[in-house]
Amino acid sequence: MGSWGLVTQRKCCILPSASLLLLVPSDRWPVAGISPSCSQCLREEVACVAAGLRHALATTVSGSVFQWGTGLASSGHRLCPGKTLPLFLTAKEPSRVTGLENSRAVCAVAGSAHSASLTDTGELYVWGSNKHGQLASLAAFLLLPQRIEARCFQDEKVTAVWSGWTHLVAQTETGKVFTWGRADYGQLGRRLESPEGQKPGEHDPSLAFWRPRSSVPSPLHCLTGAAEMGRVACAFPMKKLRHREVKSRRRRQGVKENLPARVACGSEHNLAVISGRCCSWGWNEHGMCGDGTEASICTPTPVLSLSGLLLVGCGAGHSFAVCQLPAHPVPCRDPQVTSPFPDATENPESQDAVDRERNWKERQSVTSIQSNSDRMRNSGP
Repeated sequence: MGSWGLVTQRKCCILPSASLLLLVPSDRWPVAGISPSCSQCLREEVACVAAGLRHALATTVSGSVFQWGTGLASSGHRLCPGKTLPLFLTAKEPSRVTGLENSRAVCAVAGSAHSASLTDTGELYVWGSNKHGQLASLAAFLLLPQRIEARCFQDEKVTAVWSGWTHLVAQTETGKVFTWGRADYGQLGRRLESPEGQKPGEHDPSLAFWRPRSSVPSPLHCLTGAAEMGRVACAFPMKKLRHREVKSRRRRQGVKENLPARVACGSEHNLAVISGRCCSWGWNEHGMCGDGTEASICTPTPVLSLSGLLLVGCGAGHSFAVCQLPAHPVPCRDPQVTSPFPDATENPESQDAVDRERNWKERQSVTSIQSNSDRMRNSGP
């Protein structure tokens, strides 16, 4: 297992245990308490948990979502004046999220001040702060869960969702990966025009109103075909969908079935693994994108020093990966390794990384030849 980036200590975590929750304390916000304790308010069996900056979520096997922690309350009061906040936004103990009664949730994810829930029918609901367009809505704050329309995902069902602090990543039934939300560190994996350059006339005609492009879910074509695996994603089994329909659609769209992938979101950066290779993009101030620099990366870029990836994970300012060692070890730096991401080398940042790798290898080769020549000369008569 390898890790890189900023080393930090986190003080808030939530652990599921059969039919109860074990809460570990945070610093000051009423998310858990001052010592580990068993929640007596949530007696249903827990299937999924998520921790935001100052709030927490739990999804039960019956399909209900519970939220607690008052971190979203101040924004709700400020952005929704005169409106009564629902109980779950101000609760200090697990409280059922209202507005999801007619759906069955399979998981929930949390950002710094927003939440999202995925249903067993492939619908994605969001609520909380929309400061950076992460809720794909015109509202500044959503008090209750609101469904993101299917046309935002090209009329496909959502099968997995991940959340950073202020952005979201989702995957659909045919393997398309969509991103939306805050974009100023490259965390969406695509280049956007400046707000001044976005004109109301330049919008997706399928949408009923104009929104900044960062708040409209858009696909990352270089990750199309990825199929979620592992435990780092919030996803529901594909058996919930019609297998034949999904496979038929994948064949029509030329989607490869042998590209299993894992995606992980940090605060403002992301990792994705396809066919055992890793790519990264987003905020890179502490080197957590693994390209040897501290410059933010705008598009998914291969991490050339990693191969045989099994699992990846992201913290706010660091990353880690679990790799399968080859039976016959080879040098990690191999310029002949081709990228599994077809679009990844079409941008200057990715090409620069490849060029740096090639130049390093050439310098190493020249140095080795010179050293061998010197040894032969010194060992002569």
